Amino acid sequence: MKRFRTPASALVAGLAMFSPGNAHADVPTPQLEAPCSADLAGTMTLLPDEQTYVVCQEEIAARFAWMTAPTPFEPNNQWLSYGPVITLHGQGMRNPNLTSGQWTATPLDSETACLAQQQTVVEAGVLSAPQVSQGAKGQSLPLAMLPNLFYAELSGNCLWVKD
Repeated sequence: MKRFRTPASALVAGLAMFSPGNAHADVPTPQLEAPCSADLAGTMTLLPDEQTYVVCQEEIAARFAWMTAPTPFEPNNQWLSYGPVITLHGQGMRNPNLTSGQWTATPLDSETACLAQQQTVVEAGVLSAPQVSQGAKGQSLPLAMLPNLFYAELSGNCLWVKD
């Protein structure tokens, strides 16, 4: 069991060990007010500043764009990871970004492997050991977002949808 604070070197080493190695330069990083595909309508993501949540929504006449999500927001059932890790909070924290249950991560290109690292709240101030789930390149990854989820780190160019 771990305390909330993890030494940075251990975290970096752990992520490097499980890194899917799929951050491609050609994967577009979502940006505020940049276009997004209508197929992603209602999907949320976290921008690289790790503070700004955006949602793909219709702007004008079937033009979809990444718009700032109103806060606080209800947990969302569709998330986009676009290569680097995005960290989302589960129901083990206030204002969760997503809920526990069955999810499917679908790679958006054939070279991507979707990866999730989860930790749950064991007791006040104590987190479980990380649970890592990684799919094969180009293959969907079914996984359970755990009960009492403190956080989930999602990576790869993947669409994460609650079943």
